[in-house]
Amino acid sequence: MANTAKIVLIGAGGAAFTLSLLQDLIAERDFDGCTLTMVDTDAAALDRMADLAQVLFKTAGVKIAVERTADRRAALDGAGFVINSAAIRRNELWRQDFAVPKKHGIRHTLGENGGPGGLFFTLRTMPLVFDFARDVEELCPDALFINLSNPESRLVLGLSRYTKVKALGLCHGIFLARWFICRILDRPEAETDLRAAGLNHFQWVTSIRDRSTGADLYPLLREKEAAHDPAFTPLVRTLFRTFGLWPTCSDDHTGEYLAYGWEGGEHGFDFAGDDKGREEFRQRVEGVIGGSLAVPEEWLNHSWGERAVQTIGAILHNRPRAIEAGVVHNRGTIPNLPADLAVEVPFVADAAGIHPVSLGPLPDACAKLLLQQASVQQIAVEAAVRGSKELAMQALLLDPVVNSTAAAKAILDELWEINAPYIRPCI
Repeated sequence: MANTAKIVLIGAGGAAFTLSLLQDLIAERDFDGCTLTMVDTDAAALDRMADLAQVLFKTAGVKIAVERTADRRAALDGAGFVINSAAIRRNELWRQDFAVPKKHGIRHTLGENGGPGGLFFTLRTMPLVFDFARDVEELCPDALFINLSNPESRLVLGLSRYTKVKALGLCHGIFLARWFICRILDRPEAETDLRAAGLNHFQWVTSIRDRSTGADLYPLLREKEAAHDPAFTPLVRTLFRTFGLWPTCSDDHTGEYLAYGWEGGEHGFDFAGDDKGREEFRQRVEGVIGGSLAVPEEWLNHSWGERAVQTIGAILHNRPRAIEAGVVHNRGTIPNLPADLAVEVPFVADAAGIHPVSLGPLPDACAKLLLQQASVQQIAVEAAVRGSKELAMQALLLDPVVNSTAAAKAILDELWEINAPYIRPCI
């Protein structure tokens, strides 16, 4: 593929994912001649981030054309890569996903990827993502569809089951796990390699190695973890000591999938802090665009986030590249998990596409813990693609986070009404 690829970003008005993408497009120095087409229905947010893209690209001296539009179908025509980071009324509805189950006695951690909140995140988001996928099938069927939106495992499974798009999910969870591990090891993250396999936000780290020497760091982790501050990520460390491998990616994310996950904290997402951070970011962006603030140096360097740009570059230039983690349809990659499941594993990207890397079967007990959640995700996907309240109730009663049939029914009725404008069959 020539260096004239069209990269479409849906949900480009968002802050975190868009800035990370721009940083990596600049830092990779590999995309001159390409076009970044930015799509969002929020005109003000779209203009702000598209203007930022132009300022950053000019400052860095990269020659990437920037387009902006609210017309998704026009944007997708001729695209080689489509990145989705869209969410529906993200914080507003997520607050309900967390608060309503708590009101009915459910102890949970985030309400985003597991438990009742994860179910309703799936029910409202799947139809939107399927709209994107149907347009991709029609307008750019050879494009790689990279999903960054949660709940990753469920969205990728739905796309893999019921669409023809080439779907890949990307998440920075493995890097968050590396941060925790390196805090205990007291060593630089950049000098530490992890390999892991499992579900999104719940992989098992199968190896921890020194990047330059290849030395196994697991023995040192076991030694240092035993003496580390017990208040530091206690749930993940309990699982580590019990099952023998470190789980990704943090107490709150991993805890979403477990009946006892609340023991790692049940405070939920910091919505107030997030809202404040977004407003501060908006002001900073507008200052950079207006020229009253200098471009921050870190905005011109690699991000800490998902490897979307690195994956695209490997495919575009046929330079095989190992990527730490991606969410893919299992099909035997983790042989002791169901073939029809979305799993997160390392992969290699090149001009032939995405090649998941099998790390072999997980230890039996580790796999069995994931199997509890696998069934939940499979039924939740069916509920979402069929817009079925009956299947949604089944998904709730399968979920280990749900501890009461009466609570499940009350949660279902209340959150279904809140999300009804977005729930619909999509197959």
